[in-house]
Amino acid sequence: MKTGKLFFRSLCMAGVLAVFLQGMFSCQPSQPEEKFIGLQLYSVRDAMNADAEGTVAQVGEMGYKFVEAAGYADGKFYGMEPVAFKELCETNGLQFLGSHTGQDVPDSTNWESTMAWWDECISAHKAAGVTWIVQPWMGGTGYESLDGLKRYCEYFNAVGEKCNAAGIRFGYHNHDNEFKTVLEGKPVYDWMLELTDPEKVMFQLDLYWIVEGGKNPVDYFNNYPGRFELWHIKDKEEVGASGNMDFESMFAAQKKSGFKYGIVEVEEYNFEPIESCRKSLEWLNNTDYIKL
Repeated sequence: MKTGKLFFRSLCMAGVLAVFLQGMFSCQPSQPEEKFIGLQLYSVRDAMNADAEGTVAQVGEMGYKFVEAAGYADGKFYGMEPVAFKELCETNGLQFLGSHTGQDVPDSTNWESTMAWWDECISAHKAAGVTWIVQPWMGGTGYESLDGLKRYCEYFNAVGEKCNAAGIRFGYHNHDNEFKTVLEGKPVYDWMLELTDPEKVMFQLDLYWIVEGGKNPVDYFNNYPGRFELWHIKDKEEVGASGNMDFESMFAAQKKSGFKYGIVEVEEYNFEPIESCRKSLEWLNNTDYIKL
């Protein structure tokens, strides 16, 4: 009988110890979860021009998961063949998912040559295994009149159709002028959303520039759900540093927007550019309401 009591008491003490140890270890600070966040390499543009290999290695080391290029020209990325640049990224733990490039809207005299440029461009991006190509600008024709903007939208639809045929998504990236310029009672950006085919053209919404343009991203998510497959997560300098960007409300509407990928871009800096990118990533990884 005594043996049974001793055994029971030992079990109880073991249980108390297990509960104590569990509580003690649960009080230890947990490491932030690494999220699937990309970097637009324009953020470190000077470093990429000086030492692309070393810079990509630093981007991978700090914990970014993929990159979006801003260095396509003449069939190459930062002077490297498409497969070579892809391999450089993958060697450093990065996926090469997207790219910024483009051409001005053609007219009847150069439509064919512009489309030929796109054929070569798309072929190079396909060889690199890229998921999307984004044009990050629009010339004055798109802001001067609704007819000019319609020309751009028809052009983007045509480029998007070419990209679709290669298994690549085509999109457009905004700045602030698309929201500040009004044509026939409506901002340029609203016209673009309405005049482009959602099957052929998606939108990469730059969260900082839309706010600078005087608009609320959440209003656009509600009015044009599903159109914003990519986000440029940006602040005045490092992401989260200004305290003026209501990222919480934006991320609360993430699903409605059509969000697929979030990409950090830093254009102004309080530190060296590579350090600004590091601090932006740390802030995102440590912010609970941001799900990426």
